[in-house]
Amino acid sequence: MSRRLLPALAFACLATACADDSGANGASGGTIIVAAPSDPGTLVPALAASNSDQAVAQQLFDRLADIGDDLNTLGDRGFRPRLARSWTWSADSLSIEFMLDPRARWHDGRPVTARDVRFTWELYHDTTTHAPFAPLIAGIDSVSVRDSLTAVFWFHRRTPEQFFDATYQMLVHPEHLLGKVRRDSLEQSAFARAPVGTGRFRFVQFEPKVKLVLASDTTNFRGRAKVDRVIFVPVKDGATQVNQMLTREADVVENVRPEMVARLAGNPDVKVLTYATLSYGYLTLALHDKGTARPHPVFGEPAMRRAVARALDRVAIAHAIFDSLATVPSGPAPSAIAPHDTSLRQWPYDPVEADRLLDSLGWTRGADGMRARGRTPLAFSVMVPTTSATRTRVATLIQAALKERGIAVTVDAVEPAVYSPRINGRAFDAVIQTVATDPTLSTTRQTWGGAGALAPNGSNHAGYANPAFDAVVDSAAANGDPAGAQAQWARAWRIINADAPAIWLFEPRTIMALHRRLQPQGINPTAWWAGLADWTIPAGQRLARDRASAGR
Repeated sequence: MSRRLLPALAFACLATACADDSGANGASGGTIIVAAPSDPGTLVPALAASNSDQAVAQQLFDRLADIGDDLNTLGDRGFRPRLARSWTWSADSLSIEFMLDPRARWHDGRPVTARDVRFTWELYHDTTTHAPFAPLIAGIDSVSVRDSLTAVFWFHRRTPEQFFDATYQMLVHPEHLLGKVRRDSLEQSAFARAPVGTGRFRFVQFEPKVKLVLASDTTNFRGRAKVDRVIFVPVKDGATQVNQMLTREADVVENVRPEMVARLAGNPDVKVLTYATLSYGYLTLALHDKGTARPHPVFGEPAMRRAVARALDRVAIAHAIFDSLATVPSGPAPSAIAPHDTSLRQWPYDPVEADRLLDSLGWTRGADGMRARGRTPLAFSVMVPTTSATRTRVATLIQAALKERGIAVTVDAVEPAVYSPRINGRAFDAVIQTVATDPTLSTTRQTWGGAGALAPNGSNHAGYANPAFDAVVDSAAANGDPAGAQAQWARAWRIINADAPAIWLFEPRTIMALHRRLQPQGINPTAWWAGLADWTIPAGQRLARDRASAGR
């Protein structure tokens, strides 16, 4: 991206609302079409992991309480009631009593009860469910039902993020529709094809590869969504997304490729926003061979992982892709929540040291300049999804850089239908991933904790397991002293960076494109869709399709 384009990105949407300069209009109505990078992989919230999954799930379902604009995760300061209208802590802080809003209803009209809350915890907690966020609720011992509107969370011990764990990590599910469904068969249930939630949008229709339609729940206990409907249309190609913005076929492109900004910047119907997120990208190295307990033939050796890290100029890669709109993370989290320690470093770029390490491991150069150990060539593949031009470009840069060190890299671009099963099955050598994290470092337990190293459908795709790292992370997450916790998180970063199960590559600012008639609310670093139910379209700026039926 050219630096001369940066002044065009003048809008910043952080934890507060991002409003159009045309003024507010409280009238409801209209349709928002989102050009999404892919279909959601699941409509069952407990199984939702990707941004595409969460963007839909969080419109249809509610948490007990929502995090505040300041993204505080300690205690309950700033949290806003959702399904729970109030809560009470026990004197010893080992339990929290949530009182549900008696007006809350499922979209089929059934009341929300404390049994639904208990069922939800059991669903996420059950290992046969394979809920990706299960490691993040490990501190909850149980949930009991005091009466039909009162659920009590019991904790193993007091921790600073007890309330956050009980509310943020789980969307409440209906027991009356899922209670008799086998936990390992949720994806095959009728509910997975037509979910019933409590959110301000309700499910209408899903045609894979065509569209997913949500409509305002006009009788919702928290008030109807202010637009009539939202339609998610899968458009995996970035250029096509931009074309649809320019032809008014789409209203939202959540992540515009930097090189596409010039096409949008001068269009009077489009506004371009840039904002900080809690996302970062990294090269995951498989520590085990195709999901087994055997060491990976290349990356099972720590020295080999360090050699690859030394061979990559991560600053140059980030600059080549994002210009000045990205930085390089110091560890497994974006800088907004990373430990406040400027001395934290990955293995520095040092091609001479990379060559020395490779030589010491017996990977010697042949006449063609490429390395082998005996008759085994030093080669591996880097998997990327075809839906991500950014990750494909990063993989190409990595391929070129490692070729100079005598390492043969194949860029393995696969369709989403193939990518997700291979990620979950750990059937790759290396993969470039982008992750949108929670606003807490405790998420590290999910993506890098040893408990999920070989767990089915777990998020620790590298298979990284270091008891010393796990112990420090657990201590940091439980430390109520901010300064002490920061020191422990920094120690954890040093351990994982030394082990190099991944190479942290980039932390981009997101470039988003919106039709100018939209008045967005609540865009924040955790999710652009956080306040989607409060977005509005002034009556005088609605298009003909805003008044059409749910179809396109």
